Amino acid sequence: MKAYLGIDIGTYESKGVIADGDGAIVATAARPHRMIVPQPGWAEHRAIEDWWDDFTWLSRKLLADSKIAPSNIKAVAASAIGPCLLPVDVAGEPLMNAILYGVDTRALREVEDLTGAIGADRILGCCGNALTSQSVGPKILWLKRNRPDTYRRAHRFLNSTSFLVHRLTGKFVVDHYTAAGSAPLYLVDNGAWSTDLASEITDRERLPELAWTTDIAGGVAAGASAESGLAQGTPVIVGTIDAAAEAVSVGVRDAGDMMLMYGSTIFTIALTQERVNDGRLWYAPWLFPGQHASMAGLATSGTLTHWFRDQLARELDTRAALATLALEAEHSPPGARGLVFLPYFSGERTPIHDPHAKGALFGLNLTHTRADIYRALLEGIAFGTNHIFDTYVEARQNPRSVYSVGGGLRNRVWTQATSDISGRSQIMRKLSIGACYGDAFLAALAVGDVRAAQIEEWNPVVARVEPVADNGSVYRRQYEVFRDLYTHTRDLMARLEG
Repeated sequence: MKAYLGIDIGTYESKGVIADGDGAIVATAARPHRMIVPQPGWAEHRAIEDWWDDFTWLSRKLLADSKIAPSNIKAVAASAIGPCLLPVDVAGEPLMNAILYGVDTRALREVEDLTGAIGADRILGCCGNALTSQSVGPKILWLKRNRPDTYRRAHRFLNSTSFLVHRLTGKFVVDHYTAAGSAPLYLVDNGAWSTDLASEITDRERLPELAWTTDIAGGVAAGASAESGLAQGTPVIVGTIDAAAEAVSVGVRDAGDMMLMYGSTIFTIALTQERVNDGRLWYAPWLFPGQHASMAGLATSGTLTHWFRDQLARELDTRAALATLALEAEHSPPGARGLVFLPYFSGERTPIHDPHAKGALFGLNLTHTRADIYRALLEGIAFGTNHIFDTYVEARQNPRSVYSVGGGLRNRVWTQATSDISGRSQIMRKLSIGACYGDAFLAALAVGDVRAAQIEEWNPVVARVEPVADNGSVYRRQYEVFRDLYTHTRDLMARLEG
């Protein structure tokens, strides 16, 4: 029996799957961990405890639960959150906690300094991306300025997936899609690392080697075999960021296809005919040569539902609280009886890229209930998502097909509001396991056991969410307020930081 192992490390949870050659799920497992927030604007993970220990625990559990012999695992693929920054020593051992993706805004000064020194137009032209809190280059410069001893000791600067691949194979390697998040160090037209734009950040030799996602990085090394239970020599692919693997899992393959991921953050990936040059969106070469991707993402989305539960619904049973709150929200009408919620609890990424942005709840009166407030929160995320859709349209990249995935699909208010506000249909696949399933498919693809089009057989379409026209007028009015509310309070938000 041929089988493929996929493991994904998320913001709050790691998930794994073993799939057979037809895409049937043989075993699944998950393991939670936490995001560390040492101070406002910072977000971290522990590379060993949260990434590697999760990987090995999941690998062993999946093998045990499936009763599949390790020798029958034909390939392994990992994905993880990104882009992140993890400095490691010559042995690949972490020198500090990993600095996470755009939710960590500590390198704001470095973003401003580099943009001023290089020029925004030049950065966008060379790197395909404006410098934002999502960019790894400024994070490395922050490390150099603020943790000089750690910077000097760093042999390589890795991200989450490249750390796992090194742990498995001993190779320092990263895929092009992930590398594009390292502006201003990656030149998209050349598909290569370069320090020409900012030589003060780091040396080229301290960055991992570049490869394509389905290239084989190496085989499982002896030490990794002992820890993970995988057979020594099992092929390990280069892998990619979790969102890209999730897009693969729901059949995003052609220009015009978009993935809309309902997770800790909303994240979108749209495949395009050509490179998109728009500083409000992120660009990367797609997982395969000759393809292009345009990305966007909110800073806090599903994270807000957890915040609401923990702060405003403590009396509810934790395991069922989110489902209970979703049912409550269904009793509040579309528009949440006049409430408008700004979901900028950790600044905001796309399209405003404002690390000073703050959350807000506007329109309260004495008749409003918790159900109204929770519905407004969900609608606020949906408004932010529609702002992303509008940005794609303005960039002349109107998505043709929207494939939705993620844990948020269980929340009917959230998904329906997203369609009602945007006027767009959402396509659902049979399986919504997440990036780990995409990893398993990529592993099978890498060793030639499937073709790209076979994802349609592995994970067929089963449902759609269609917009309800009657809700459109309410949401159009609320959306205008949502946009204006940020515009009129932007300066006040920055003043709160002194």
